[in-house]
Amino acid sequence: MRTLIASLVLAATLTPVAAQAQSNQELRRDRQDIRAEQRDLRQAYRSGDPRAIRDQRNDVREARQEFREDLRDRDRAWGRDDWRGFRDRNPNAYARGGWNAPFRYTAFRPGLRIGQPYYSSRYVIADPWRYHLPRARPGQQWVRHYDDVILVDTRRGYVVDVNRGFYR
Repeated sequence: MRTLIASLVLAATLTPVAAQAQSNQELRRDRQDIRAEQRDLRQAYRSGDPRAIRDQRNDVREARQEFREDLRDRDRAWGRDDWRGFRDRNPNAYARGGWNAPFRYTAFRPGLRIGQPYYSSRYVIADPWRYHLPRARPGQQWVRHYDDVILVDTRRGYVVDVNRGFYR
């Protein structure tokens, strides 16, 4: 009986990890497809054939659409849309008034390296569960930047995730 329970607990904990890895592989493949289609489009431009250019533009558009759909599916699977529904039902929890940092606004994106003043203790969100944000991994913190919320890898200074317009 203990073996059965232990195996069920192990399976329950490993299933999201496997789904996440598969999702990341799908996104990586989609990005590769987009790059391949863009290369084909450049080749079509060099050839000068209008029909080939139109067909390749459509292929690039479809590859980008597939990437966006897979990205949306991954976000739903990870529960990233949870805060949006909670904010719509509880607008007072997000009503914090006008807030400005001593530096100008920058629209950060994942993968960008930022300076330590942007994620100093002054800007850290101490209670992310209150806003239904996903739990930050060790070495990561949720940080407020104007109306945006940024997940930062504090060891290296990289932006991991961005929720734009979080406090609107």
